[in-house]
Amino acid sequence: MLDDLKLISEIDKSDMCGIVAGFPEQIKEAKEIVNSASLGSLFKIDNIVISGMGASSISGDIVQSLLRDRIDIPIFVTRQYDLPKWVNKNTLVISQSYSGDTEETLSTFKHAYQKRSKIIGISSGGKLQEFCEKREIPHIKIPSGYSPRAATGYVLFSAMYALKKIGILDIKIEAEIEETISITDEFRNHNKKEVPEKNNLSKQMAKKIFNTIPQVYGFDIYLPIAKRWCTQFNENSKLICRYDEVPECNHNDIIGWSMNPEASKKFTCILLRDDEIESIYMSKRLNFMKQFFEDVAGNVIEIQVHGKKRLAKMMYAMCLGDFISCYLAILRKIDPTPVDAITELKSELANI
Repeated sequence: MLDDLKLISEIDKSDMCGIVAGFPEQIKEAKEIVNSASLGSLFKIDNIVISGMGASSISGDIVQSLLRDRIDIPIFVTRQYDLPKWVNKNTLVISQSYSGDTEETLSTFKHAYQKRSKIIGISSGGKLQEFCEKREIPHIKIPSGYSPRAATGYVLFSAMYALKKIGILDIKIEAEIEETISITDEFRNHNKKEVPEKNNLSKQMAKKIFNTIPQVYGFDIYLPIAKRWCTQFNENSKLICRYDEVPECNHNDIIGWSMNPEASKKFTCILLRDDEIESIYMSKRLNFMKQFFEDVAGNVIEIQVHGKKRLAKMMYAMCLGDFISCYLAILRKIDPTPVDAITELKSELANI
């Protein structure tokens, strides 16, 4: 089924499979977009808030996780309508909304403006662009026409390039981004829909997960990637999915698994692994979890990441989840693009 290109095109009417394959190009375009944007330089920044929902907030999580031990300025990600009390004029608020009309992000933008924070807007247009232009606030305009979750490359790397351009990110990130482009390009070429299942890791993983409930575990820099897998399974595959954090889940989650054999057999447990950054304690925990889940869950899958630098590894793992989620949708004979329940909710909120 996953090798029938005609059937795939009939199910995937908006070509989500093709769009996720364009991730490396989004990274390259984001650099050109930010280079042409007027951002200036910012001084006296004590902290950074990245405001967004859905894929935009996942981008914030990735930036926060990647830079947590690499810059001195704390990064906070918010998914609320307002901002913490400590946000002030020395806070940089990056307002991210792909459509530019996400109500939570627009609300935090107003709060940031009232607090006289420094602000950078990232969107494909919408009210966020209008708000920025009206107040002469820097705005990075990314291409329109995508589902927000399919434009993560634009949002994520626009934020990273912007931090570099304004002088906050003083580490050498360019080589890491080049490796990321290279590794995701190679990954795409081995996992796109034209590559048959026997040579296509993403199709093989989708087959293993099919007809089960995925449960994804991440640690350290892979926690936001685990969350991304979960939300992609939610939106693209239209599946219930859970994700959890190691080692925190070892203090609670494993007890639930140990006493519910009928329910646990319905799950595929997915462990994101990286031998190079796993401490001896983390490896011990993950090895225990693998053996434990082999006894109680329906399936267990270990994902070994590829790449040298952390950013490339994170993006390799993220792209793998994106492709798997699309192929799961195909197996379920469901178009990955529409998100009817979200559309319905937004329509209800518009009546308030």
